[in-house]
Amino acid sequence: MRNPLTTVARTLGTRPWLMRHADLIVRLDHRLHTLSGGRFGLVALAGLPSVRLTTTGRRSGLARTANLLCLPRGEELVLIGSNWGRRHDPAWTHNLRARPAATVRRGRRVLPARAREVDGAEYNRLWAELQEFWPGYEMERKAAERRLPIFVLTVPGGCLPQ
Repeated sequence: MRNPLTTVARTLGTRPWLMRHADLIVRLDHRLHTLSGGRFGLVALAGLPSVRLTTTGRRSGLARTANLLCLPRGEELVLIGSNWGRRHDPAWTHNLRARPAATVRRGRRVLPARAREVDGAEYNRLWAELQEFWPGYEMERKAAERRLPIFVLTVPGGCLPQ
């Protein structure tokens, strides 16, 4: 049976007022993830695929973690640096550009991943897929007034069932 919250989440994700509450949503998601011992967050509750991405800070060298919506594709995960429609790329995108090695966690499994940023025809193809997957990305792109970076993470052994 399909999760009814998925449709609700996708609909809410196209509402501009949601972006104004991004900080609260991120804090709640982080808290839920912590309290559940990594089993789920807000995105997972809505029946959407998510990943906990850990990168290495490009300046600090410290581990930096972000919970992100992701598009699983076999041994790949597609991530987009929408940053809730803000005018700058999220920190994790800069970290991956500097050091493409990362780890991904879905549920309780943690695996190494290698990232690459896409461009050209691959970017256009993935952008179309991502818009279908999460219609709010177009609204976020317009609000940000920038090209949203797209990364493909290769995860040996597949995209980790949640």
